[in-house]
Amino acid sequence: MPWKHWSSERIGFALALLAAAGFSFKAIFVKLAYAVPQAQPVDSVTLLALRMLLALPAFVWVGWRSSQGLAPLTRRDWALLVALGLLGYYGASILDFMGLQYISASLERLILFTYPTITLLIGVLFMGKTASRREIGALLLSYAGIGLAFTHDLQLASDMGPVLLGGAFVLGSAVSYAFYQAGSEPVIRRLGAARFTALAMLVSTVATLAHFAATQPLQALVQPAAVYGHALGMALLSTVLPVFMTSAAIRRIGAAPTVLIGTLGPMLTIVFSYWLLGEPLSLPQMAGAGLVLAGVLLVGRR
Repeated sequence: MPWKHWSSERIGFALALLAAAGFSFKAIFVKLAYAVPQAQPVDSVTLLALRMLLALPAFVWVGWRSSQGLAPLTRRDWALLVALGLLGYYGASILDFMGLQYISASLERLILFTYPTITLLIGVLFMGKTASRREIGALLLSYAGIGLAFTHDLQLASDMGPVLLGGAFVLGSAVSYAFYQAGSEPVIRRLGAARFTALAMLVSTVATLAHFAATQPLQALVQPAAVYGHALGMALLSTVLPVFMTSAAIRRIGAAPTVLIGTLGPMLTIVFSYWLLGEPLSLPQMAGAGLVLAGVLLVGRR
């Protein structure tokens, strides 16, 4: 096999690229699941519950392995894990899935990808940090790009209400994930990345299943085989594997190159949605994607 002769750096770049592709495919799986023909399309809560259940065994195993021989968690650790788990894999995911019921996968990915600039705003507003001119420029570029992408979707929609509603849900998802990112750094330093991710995933799974139990009948889990297939693809290819590929890439090439390669995500989603979902491409959409990527790269540049 050719990759057996690759250098560690080359393997790292390949893993980072595969992780970006996996994460970018999540919206495609969601849209495909919503489109499965049946009397009542699968709802966002049920689809998220299926995703979390199917991904759960991997994170239980990682959580158990990464906790071996380490000190037990304190009450403060558990409180932070619960808060961050509710914000990240549960809160951000449920809002994202709800938004995808109304907007295109391409627009969803662009809005969601503003979370680095939102994390910057959180630092300025709540953590006493200051924003440089470069960072302010990054904010302006990102949101100008979102405006162009919205123009594309509004031109295609007969009613702008659903587009605005879906965009608001996904923006809420980006805000929730940005708070998760801002709060997770000190916890990761204390617990380690693998242990933190696995335990936060367990918290999110419990919250998702509690939400499902409170709002949906148990028989809602009975879905066509195609829905199960898309949920399994989402759990494996867009959740478990990209998480571990990203960690492996960071070990080989560092965080900065891994994040840089991850900025290909929105572009990949646009390509996949055009290819697999038949979503149209337009110049405003591509220009908006370019501005969002420029803003993310600018705010991440050292």
